[in-house]
Amino acid sequence: MSEQKSALAGKELSRRQFLGGTAVASSFIIVPRHVLGGPGFQAPSDKLNIACIGIGGKGFSDSEKMQGENVIALCDVDEEKLTEKHGEQDQEKKSPADLFPKAKFYKDFRVMLEKEKDIDAVTVSTPDHTHAVAAMMAMKMKKHVFVQKPLTHTVKEARMLAATAKEMGVVTQMGNQGHAQEGGRLICEWIWAGTIGEIREAHCWTNRPIWPQGIKAPKETPSCPPTLDWNLWLGPASWRPYHPAYAPFAWRGFWDFGTGAIGDMGAHIIDHVYWPLKLKYPAKIYASSTEFTDDSAPLAEVLVYDFPKRDKMPPVRVYWWDGGLVPPRPLDLEPGRRMGDGGGGVLFIGSKGSIMGGTYGENPRLIPETKMKDFKRPEKTIPRSPGIHEEWIAACKKGDPKATTTNFEYSGPLTETMLLGNVAVRMKEKNMVFEWDGDKGEITNCPEANALLHFEYRKGWTL
Repeated sequence: MSEQKSALAGKELSRRQFLGGTAVASSFIIVPRHVLGGPGFQAPSDKLNIACIGIGGKGFSDSEKMQGENVIALCDVDEEKLTEKHGEQDQEKKSPADLFPKAKFYKDFRVMLEKEKDIDAVTVSTPDHTHAVAAMMAMKMKKHVFVQKPLTHTVKEARMLAATAKEMGVVTQMGNQGHAQEGGRLICEWIWAGTIGEIREAHCWTNRPIWPQGIKAPKETPSCPPTLDWNLWLGPASWRPYHPAYAPFAWRGFWDFGTGAIGDMGAHIIDHVYWPLKLKYPAKIYASSTEFTDDSAPLAEVLVYDFPKRDKMPPVRVYWWDGGLVPPRPLDLEPGRRMGDGGGGVLFIGSKGSIMGGTYGENPRLIPETKMKDFKRPEKTIPRSPGIHEEWIAACKKGDPKATTTNFEYSGPLTETMLLGNVAVRMKEKNMVFEWDGDKGEITNCPEANALLHFEYRKGWTL
């Protein structure tokens, strides 16, 4: 931090080492902190110096979760986001400037990371296409990182971020908040206890997209808002004129910026199949979809992933449905009962029964409901989480990369799996099942498809 000096400045032990390790005391008495500062007191040296990249929309709620720490810098390509108010109707609305009045504001995260030397950790809540460049720069500077879902825009970026996180030993977390909730843990515990037997089929579905898709890029060139730095918003993506069809919201449907419905919701929904079934890399992927364009993803699609045997678990076929498409209704699901939570869900078909849950894994139930009445739940074996953000903050202070449950070691391969579906969609005219070598990171039976695993960045942007 440029204006505030660390309490440990000038000492042999750095502030970041202090937060992540243990200091050894000699010839003096350590007084408990609560005695010095009262119950609940948190000394300044216990707080992380945090910078938030992207503070509008989801970025506001991510930065809001950092209020217990020392947020020293805020960054957004649109300066209007600094004073934009958020909150429920029955609550006092606040802006990032209200929450963090002492934080410095930047438009370019590269400038911020270079100038603010005391940053310990960074949140990244930008559009998909700038996740990787921001997270990679921060990790190479040994900053802990929290990145909103989907982790990256491309398959290659996901693999590179996971490798760099391991190399640098930083604490990482992807923002798929359902992973920290109770439902996902119950699904894992029930499946691992053998409740529904062997699982060879599972389904994931969502009602997204709720933004335009299957369209061509607009041709009009309206004026860019004076508060928005459009060049920075584009980041590594190819140059195109500003249009409100892209920013601030509907970018998700365009290939150059977003990852479609599966990128938006797959990190939530597929997660609750990926985790309990102990998946990593699919062996095969097949795609079927409505029409799409060179600019924009389809309105609806079905993806099929085949995963090989894992330990004692048999091979499994996982289906993804979006755009309002849903899997076949289980015959034993009661008439009138909705699938999932109405907006999406997960369904496991086992040799001894089925489990269905909501979009974020919430409210898992055996079906039919009569089976729940006689169900003796297995013991809870997975530690419960205080929340996706709280878990990350605690792990940063411990300096323990393994203490976050959706760190890049886990969320990297999950993101690869999701985004391979987009590759299969864009190559569907081949009318083939694509074979994926997860160890090598390549599609082996269609070499030209590998060109879609990444894209060439604009000059000035790099991983």
